[in-house]
Amino acid sequence: MIQLQDIHFAYRKDRVIFNELNLSLTNGHIYGLFGKNGAGKTTLLKIMAGLRFAQEGTVTTLGENAALRKTSMLKDIYFLSEEMYAPALTIKKYVQCYAPFYENFNHDQFDEYLHLFEITDQSQKLTALSLGQKKKVLISFALATNTKILLMDEPTNGLDIPSKTSFRKIMSMAASDDRLIFISTHQVRDLHSLIDAVVILDNGSILLNATTDEIVEKLCFKVTDANGTDEPILYCEDNLQGSTVVTENVHHIETKLDIELLFNAVMMNKQRINELFNRKF
Repeated sequence: MIQLQDIHFAYRKDRVIFNELNLSLTNGHIYGLFGKNGAGKTTLLKIMAGLRFAQEGTVTTLGENAALRKTSMLKDIYFLSEEMYAPALTIKKYVQCYAPFYENFNHDQFDEYLHLFEITDQSQKLTALSLGQKKKVLISFALATNTKILLMDEPTNGLDIPSKTSFRKIMSMAASDDRLIFISTHQVRDLHSLIDAVVILDNGSILLNATTDEIVEKLCFKVTDANGTDEPILYCEDNLQGSTVVTENVHHIETKLDIELLFNAVMMNKQRINELFNRKF
């Protein structure tokens, strides 16, 4: 559904963001995109949506050149920016104005998502809402578009703890086998139980693009005495229970993925991770 080949992007000559970046994303997954501040996560989402233009390489989204932003592509892709624009319209009027651009928009779903977020009055103006309430409305709208591709930049920023729980429930309801959801975030714990594929970006390159099943097949996450394990250790973190380690899964033990530990292990062992997963992204 999204294919990036040999992408070079720079804001200026001395600020290169991507150089020969390759990435392939398919439908049926909720991807989590992780990286340090300034790694280019938001820029990557905008390139996919045709809102930024690579100086070199090709970006194909839904079979189209993303930079051309053809109607055939735009009707099936939605980009929810962290910097959300909210016009001085009521929630009801906002939907009346913008829903017609998306032929699969489902008004019943929108109402249900708002209800789960505990927003019942659609006569409120968006500009009068708090950041958290505004974000709930725009998340509900984004999901109700039922576009084949949904790109989300830091969607849980500004949500309180109960709202984050509702967000995970709503995202699970909206996911489907023919939909690709790509979420950029620093809030690892918010997505831990939701995503089924991980993309890690660093220094203009994709360090990892793998499903969670592939990750736990090749890596092991456990609390142990680091000195007592015979598995190659990729990352070790001391805590009150002992040492939390990420090791190569040489004994084929099934463990629970910890994305925060995974991120640290990947950043510290880039070459070995590349060898273990042995894939070209």
